[in-house]
Amino acid sequence: MATIEKALTVYDTYLRSERGPRITENVWDNKIVPDAALNLKEKYELEFTDEFIPTDPDLKKRLFQAGMELLVSIGIYNVDTERAIKVTEEEVRAGIRAAPKRLQLGEHQDMVIMEPRKGNSPKKPIIQGGPTGATVSEDIFVPMIQSYAQEPVVDTIVNGVMATVGGVPSSTNTPFEIKATMAEIRAVREACAMAGRPFMGI
Repeated sequence: MATIEKALTVYDTYLRSERGPRITENVWDNKIVPDAALNLKEKYELEFTDEFIPTDPDLKKRLFQAGMELLVSIGIYNVDTERAIKVTEEEVRAGIRAAPKRLQLGEHQDMVIMEPRKGNSPKKPIIQGGPTGATVSEDIFVPMIQSYAQEPVVDTIVNGVMATVGGVPSSTNTPFEIKATMAEIRAVREACAMAGRPFMGI
């Protein structure tokens, strides 16, 4: 009888993040990941040239196989619980199949569609602009985001992190972290509107 593959739910993932093997972040970053990656590089004979994006079909296949084996063999690290979330190849493949194949980012005239592209595709890639999670001073937050939004080549905005809100540091695990997040969203929307693109995806 064939096995029914089922993608992980958020509940499965939570339980595994509470019950998985305990590992310190230092050991994960400096021992487990690099050792496993080096072993798989040798196993799958992965060698890279000056080509930025591999196009050789055999190399791409081996890269995928190595990536799958890495994920299944070491799992996913949860920095909060200091545990590894273990997954099976069947669960990973089920998750890939269940993933959306097409995403709408933004709305109305600022909407773009993100979907798979293959080599030498005539379709334009989605270009995201923004400080990508970097800390940004509160006083320049709006003009910085506006500078990205007003570039015609940019399709969506990748937000930055507001360093302060009302002059108070947006420290982690404080109410000001939440307040800053809300302020960031309002600021991004304001910046996009000022650039004449109020419905850009964030």
